[in-house]
Amino acid sequence: MADSTLPQFRLDGKIALVTGAGGVLGAAIAETLAAAGAAVMVTDVREKEGEATADALRAAGAKAEFRVHDVTDEASWNSVVDATIATLGGLDVLVNNAGVERMAFITECTVEEYRWIQDVNSTGTFLGCKVGVTAMRPDGAAGRGGSIVNLSSAAGLIGVTALHAYSASKGAVRLLTKTVAVECAQLKTGIRCNSLHPSVVESAMGDHFLQNFVDLGLTPDLDTTRAAFLAQVPMGEWALPADVGNAALFLASDAARFITGAELSVDGGFTAT
Repeated sequence: MADSTLPQFRLDGKIALVTGAGGVLGAAIAETLAAAGAAVMVTDVREKEGEATADALRAAGAKAEFRVHDVTDEASWNSVVDATIATLGGLDVLVNNAGVERMAFITECTVEEYRWIQDVNSTGTFLGCKVGVTAMRPDGAAGRGGSIVNLSSAAGLIGVTALHAYSASKGAVRLLTKTVAVECAQLKTGIRCNSLHPSVVESAMGDHFLQNFVDLGLTPDLDTTRAAFLAQVPMGEWALPADVGNAALFLASDAARFITGAELSVDGGFTAT
């Protein structure tokens, strides 16, 4: 009997744009979408890292381009979306992955730092949704609907010591996602919008996050921090970058055609306890 479900998870003929794809998670998402058949526009404010991701995708046989992209700037958004449509032929999937994190106790978190994190994580995602919807809706330059996947975080669902600015920004992404989803559905745009909520991912980036707890004097060393966090994950293991990539692929694909406004946790049960 032929498998009629597998094609729904494919992205053949689809065009995807992944922001912050010079980093670990963005690169994993771009790689997974490309492996499923999508052509991918890789964007990042860091040129060297972004180019490396695009080069790796092309080396694996995918069609990929790179553009320098400041997600806090609307003109930059217009430029990369226009370039995606012009060079790759459309826009069907937008993954708002770009983000920054800085830990500090509430009494030590500066207004400038707080605003910077909101600007990149929250405003950057807002601009992505705004420009993405404009292009993807029926009267837009791409005009065939599609899927928007916003990267929030487990910290966008629960409170974490010293993560005030980041948690606030990712909580904003969660509810922005729901409002975009409802509006796009009611206006019959053919655009779905969902959020992903990863916990700590096994990577140098993940260790850097955990090291912050040592630097703030909350734990004695990195090994102790890792053990303490892992003890709070019911599945007893770390998320891998590919786990986040696979979740993004699901939400981007037609397999999730009736899913919009949802929050998908990729955390081994961390936020369920």
